[in-house]
Amino acid sequence: MTKSVGEGLDKALEQAVTRPAPKSAGARMRFLVRQLKGTKAVAQALGISQRTVERYVRNQIKKPRPDLADRMAGEVNKRWQPQVKAKAKKAAGTSNGIVIDVQARLGYSAPVGTTDEARERHLTVALPPRYAERLFNARDHGDSDAALQQIAADGLKEVYFQQLGTRAGSLEDVHMLDVRNIEFGL
Repeated sequence: MTKSVGEGLDKALEQAVTRPAPKSAGARMRFLVRQLKGTKAVAQALGISQRTVERYVRNQIKKPRPDLADRMAGEVNKRWQPQVKAKAKKAAGTSNGIVIDVQARLGYSAPVGTTDEARERHLTVALPPRYAERLFNARDHGDSDAALQQIAADGLKEVYFQQLGTRAGSLEDVHMLDVRNIEFGL
């Protein structure tokens, strides 16, 4: 279950890769050494000693402790096939769009006399390319998860609540509250 929009976007990009990332600890460490251009940089990124990195590179250590294995996998996945991920982001932002699957309490601001109380919803909606582009750009610029949630909520407002302008024209704002799970598909 993913509660963060940024994590959901990262998982969607990981689905776009065409080859599997290295699995063994030694292969992962060698990949990181090539990417970060040295054992010292890898040691700093993973929070371990440079000597430990060298032992993994030479396969003297084969089984990392669970917390280090998670950090290694995360660093490898971040850097694995960046051109493929960039191409997938560009396609989502220009032509394909992005599918959002969200389970959260959604509320909205509307004129007096309407029921605007937030309620639990589970929605799967295809958002237009401009929302995919806004989401990826905001994530790349380091915007907060709240800002990313608001972009997603704006997309849901337009596509789901207003059905691309054919209904609920007086709807002012949609709020995404208590996100239980949020996932994206390219």
